[in-house]
Amino acid sequence: MPPETLPTLQRVFGFPGFRGVQADVVGRVLDRRRTLAVMPTGAGKSLCYQLPAVMMDGCCVVVSPLIALMHDQLRAAEAVGIRAATLTSVDQNRGETIARFRDGALDLLYVAPERASSGHFRDLLESARLSLFAIDEAHCVSEWGHDFRPDYRLLAPLMDHFPDVPRLALTATADAHTRADILQQLGIDREGLIVSGFDRPNIRYAISPRSNLNQQLADVIRANPGPGIVYAQTRAATEKLAEALARTGRPTRAYHAGLDPAIRAKNQADFVASEDMVICATVAFGMGIDKPDVRFVAHAGLPKSIEGYYQETGRAGRDGDPSVAHMFWGAEDFARARQRIGEVEPERQPGERQRLSALGALVETGGCRRHVLLRHFGENPVEDCGNCDNCLGSPDARDATETARKFLSAVFRTGQMFGATYVEQVLCGQSTERSLMNGHENLSVWAIVDGDEVGLIKPVLRALMLRDALRTNAHGGLEFGPAARALLKGEASLSVVVPPKRERRGRRAGAATAANPADNPLFEALRTRRRELAQAAGVPPYVIFHDSVLRDMAAQRPASRAELALLSGIGARKLDAYGDAFLEVIRGA
Repeated sequence: MPPETLPTLQRVFGFPGFRGVQADVVGRVLDRRRTLAVMPTGAGKSLCYQLPAVMMDGCCVVVSPLIALMHDQLRAAEAVGIRAATLTSVDQNRGETIARFRDGALDLLYVAPERASSGHFRDLLESARLSLFAIDEAHCVSEWGHDFRPDYRLLAPLMDHFPDVPRLALTATADAHTRADILQQLGIDREGLIVSGFDRPNIRYAISPRSNLNQQLADVIRANPGPGIVYAQTRAATEKLAEALARTGRPTRAYHAGLDPAIRAKNQADFVASEDMVICATVAFGMGIDKPDVRFVAHAGLPKSIEGYYQETGRAGRDGDPSVAHMFWGAEDFARARQRIGEVEPERQPGERQRLSALGALVETGGCRRHVLLRHFGENPVEDCGNCDNCLGSPDARDATETARKFLSAVFRTGQMFGATYVEQVLCGQSTERSLMNGHENLSVWAIVDGDEVGLIKPVLRALMLRDALRTNAHGGLEFGPAARALLKGEASLSVVVPPKRERRGRRAGAATAANPADNPLFEALRTRRRELAQAAGVPPYVIFHDSVLRDMAAQRPASRAELALLSGIGARKLDAYGDAFLEVIRGA
């Protein structure tokens, strides 16, 4: 690695050293070697091409999948003094950007894959010196990935046209199969693969059965004062949840593809700039957001895959501060997922079923959530992470095989045509007009569940649906799935996890340990000044400084620019632009 690398890192970005595998990745890029870097969200992937872009001759072309993400990254790059631009369909200064590119006045040029794969763009690239191709969200190149984008497949021919330009692919979400496909599709040798691990230790994982969803989400919001994302499965659900959760007193917005583009853009911009807003969104929201201070991500239903879950939860805590990821699921989520699998191409169905099975294992486990998640990505984590609901709460795992057989028997003897509520009434012996009329009170399954076993019925139903032992028909009635026979014949067992009863708790209940010293007046004064500077500059507050930088200021109280420059995250450009304003606040405290 060139001797000027660390001084440049300190001068431009304000960091005294590299984190994790950054040094390995940057070293390979500066050696002009092709590389695939698999790094968790928040590990500093963008620095792996931004730093070489500053140090190498020519312009680094960054291929990124979403315009909003490009504009976020553009703001961050310009804030530290990097000469950067975007070339997108919404930019009004395309002529100026092309002229800057040809004149060698850009370090970074962000483009979408659709533009990058065009012949006109290749002609443009021939008119200037290139330093590097950086392919962000590289899992989009793989059909095995959960966000496949066909235009990513056209990037290899483009890069092959410039064989002497090194290439760097970056992703946070790729299992072993997807990694191998990325290497092949982008022409990178296996020795160029660098995997830093998938663990996000600052995120606390929790998964709960859905009961009163609005109340469950409100509890998460009240427990976590910072910005948050609630993922819903439909457009209508995002709007209903935003309306309901506004009653918590927090500003809320909805985001989905069906909104008027101007409203959608404003909602996203308001969220990015906010320090406490909750946005209720479909999964389309998030990949284009480079917001580091999201304190929680909640799922109002089952994600599409464990890879999607990992990526979506990874939008929390990118700044490294404690954050929460809480999923609320229902048995019907798995039923709908199986129905969707039946509608895709036959060759894709085995892979989709495997993904759903992995989600089921994560939901159903009574052990460490993080262990299940990281094992899916090929790691060998410890059995107890100490930062998920199961490791912290000691759930009660019970053998519920006998209760499961009773439930299945009741479904069978009532004709596989009634819903869960009615089957439960039969099992518990709750007489109704319908049970009398149908003669079901004379069945052998009538009133065979009582006492403590009653509390197992709903967990058992969820487990049976999850395992495909039960399905719902077109009219909402329960019917046998393929896994029912083994349970009824005693060839399989079933256990369920009963979460510990939770008492009514205070405002911070269910939250990760508070990262911000909210009771420190100086820290709050620094946040206020940051907010004022951000509004004046038209950028989100985190572009000025992250909360971690403000915490260091509040703790160490630097008295001069020289002392301020010693804090991590304050490069030369930001020191010149904002140093005096924050020193003024510190002196006045």
